Amino acid sequence: MTRRRINSDEGSDIETYDIDTNNSFIAQNGSATPSTTLNEKTNKNKFASMVLEKESDVVDFDLERNNDSANSSICNDNSDDYNFDGKQSGQRLKKDLKARHVSMIAIGGSLGTGLLIGTGTSLATAGPVSMLISYSFVGILVFFTMSCLGEMATYIPLDGFTSYASRYCDPALGFAVGYAYLIKYFILPPNQLTAAALVIQYWVDRDTVNPGVWITIFLVIIVAINTFGVKFFGEFEFWLSSFKVLVMLGLIILLFVIMLGGGPNHDRLGFRYWKDPGAFKEYSESINGDKGKFVAFVSCFVYALFCYLGIELTGIVAAEAENPRKNIPKAIKLTMYRIIIFYVITIFLLGMCVASNDPSLLEARTKSTSAAASPFVVAIQNSGIKVLPHIFNVCVLLFVFSACNSDLYVSSRSLYSLAIDNKAPKIFATTNRWGIPYYSLGVSVLFCLLAYMSVSSGSAKVFNYFVNVVSICGVLSWISILITFICFDRAVRAQGIDRSTFAYVAPFQPYGAYFSLFFCCLLALIKNFTVFLNHKFDHENFITGYIGLPIFFFCYFGYKWVKKTRIIPPEEVDLYTFKAAIDQEEEDGKIEDAKLQERLKSGNKNWEWFYEKYLGKIF
Repeated sequence: MTRRRINSDEGSDIETYDIDTNNSFIAQNGSATPSTTLNEKTNKNKFASMVLEKESDVVDFDLERNNDSANSSICNDNSDDYNFDGKQSGQRLKKDLKARHVSMIAIGGSLGTGLLIGTGTSLATAGPVSMLISYSFVGILVFFTMSCLGEMATYIPLDGFTSYASRYCDPALGFAVGYAYLIKYFILPPNQLTAAALVIQYWVDRDTVNPGVWITIFLVIIVAINTFGVKFFGEFEFWLSSFKVLVMLGLIILLFVIMLGGGPNHDRLGFRYWKDPGAFKEYSESINGDKGKFVAFVSCFVYALFCYLGIELTGIVAAEAENPRKNIPKAIKLTMYRIIIFYVITIFLLGMCVASNDPSLLEARTKSTSAAASPFVVAIQNSGIKVLPHIFNVCVLLFVFSACNSDLYVSSRSLYSLAIDNKAPKIFATTNRWGIPYYSLGVSVLFCLLAYMSVSSGSAKVFNYFVNVVSICGVLSWISILITFICFDRAVRAQGIDRSTFAYVAPFQPYGAYFSLFFCCLLALIKNFTVFLNHKFDHENFITGYIGLPIFFFCYFGYKWVKKTRIIPPEEVDLYTFKAAIDQEEEDGKIEDAKLQERLKSGNKNWEWFYEKYLGKIF
């Protein structure tokens, strides 16, 4: 029997309720309040003591603690605020990201150099149909992964993938995925800074202006954006992502027009390049025939993986989103649409506008990254359009800048989530009055200095090494998300929770999770298999391509051996701690939504009205 006390500022009355073992509220103050059945069961050894305090209302819950799943993220603290969300004063992020911020960050998070430039290597390596199939298939894996993440993030939003894995599966998995993801986002910002320096070399040669100058300029700007609070970051990314969406829609229309012969040369292309040089391309002269086409097809999956990396950003921003149970499902439901529109349709049209053996495309592969390296520029130039390559290079530069900005944000939040979960020094969980984990941000900025390697080394070589390491860390993160969801799903079923009450339910589960998990594991193993096909073993690509695997397993088994952790049985998984706070936020969100609808009905046709009327349902 637990007790709930409500103090109302509208009067001095105090209502006291007893909650029996069937979770029914029974009024004790003499009023005829009917019993209300809760959706959650009271399970033995399930809960942590919680006090929920909001404004003048006080709600007390005396609940039992699940030591196995809660100890990794809960330490001893008797303060009311701590029991509210598991964080001490000076360790909280600000929930300042609105629905439009979350949706546009989710859409723009995966639109970067992988799509604009990496597709050229895929087309030249495997041909148009191989590229279309591989990118579409990886898109299916991404959809299932994002759906799984969305269900967990809307149920109880946590501070990162390490917290989800520690709570629902095994603290050792949380430790391993936390550091794999941290390594990925320690590497990505310098990777993007290197790319930015290479993009500018389209106009200014490196002998004229040292790449270090451009790296410094971009680094100062992104550090400033990430220093002024998540609200400023969200607003900045909203407009950058909006620009990226417009660019991609413009490219789709342009490629469609070129395919139908609407360019200056009026050459109607249609499916010409699917017939000659062919829909599938052989890997090399020595590996040819059907075997060569199959090898080229499989190798294309590596570039598809890199193209989609970052799409899981929604799971990170959930911790700083207003009313996550409303805003996160919106962003997740857009996943399939943006995969189809921005990837499948774009790649389909690109394969019709550029031949896989086009000399300009093969030359572009040596440019590494800039407008000159993009297959879209090859299509534009072949159609006879003169001025667009320079404009397109500006677009590439903004894409790279946006990716670099968001990567630095995720890097700082990844280290913060490890510290909150007691898997990194607690100093990295410290936040300032704007909710910025400034120590974590400082460490992330230090890793950005790796970009200066491009000053003395070949930029292209450094860029390829970074891509290799990032790809394996990214797919390991997806694997961990899927494993965590499978454990979460088992726990929900074992504890008899009705999933129809969830704000978002992942479709085709748990079968979609098992399907994606199998192929993600397979892709992780064969990611760099081409290093074994050459006459000389490519040890550099082998090391950078697979180094993430031994690091991941070392972290997992090392933490398990030191901390003596275990995989949490479904019946013992903690599905309730901090849930009350999210329930309360959801109810508050419904009240705010009602007020918004009233304002919209008042007839004031301002920006808020325009967004909710026309853009809100799309973005």
